[in-house]
Amino acid sequence: MKLCVNPDIFDDILNQISDHPIFYNQSNNPQLPVAVQLAIFLNCAGHYGNAASNQDICQWAGISIGSVTSCTNCVMTALLEQHDTFINFPALDSDDAARACCYVQSKSCLEWRNGILTVDGSLFNLFQKPGHYGESFYTRKSQYSLNCQVYFIYLTSIHLI
Repeated sequence: MKLCVNPDIFDDILNQISDHPIFYNQSNNPQLPVAVQLAIFLNCAGHYGNAASNQDICQWAGISIGSVTSCTNCVMTALLEQHDTFINFPALDSDDAARACCYVQSKSCLEWRNGILTVDGSLFNLFQKPGHYGESFYTRKSQYSLNCQVYFIYLTSIHLI
């Protein structure tokens, strides 16, 4: 349970980022395989608190603390450049939008049936205190967190009823 991801999803992400130039260099010391770097990144991203310390991760992966940071930075760079591939909203007339609307209707009220995104103010825990303005992220729950602020999207051209 160190990676918190389905193996098929892991393979899909790996296929999307493996060709990124950040994973190739001209050094005599080759980088770790992309799959290992992704596993290290997912371990970091999937944990917070003591379980996410660089020391814990380097012991788990059998690498140095500096390599944990390097792997995490490389994978994050590759993922951020794939942002639009991984995160997007479905076209209004797509099957994905219709399925999203059906899901919302089944889990909420009829009036929200054409909504596919909403906000609830959830806190996302950070694994450590941020370096800049760290105390600003300290919450009433005695954790360092970010607050989710996402707006509701209402699809007006989809009519399921």
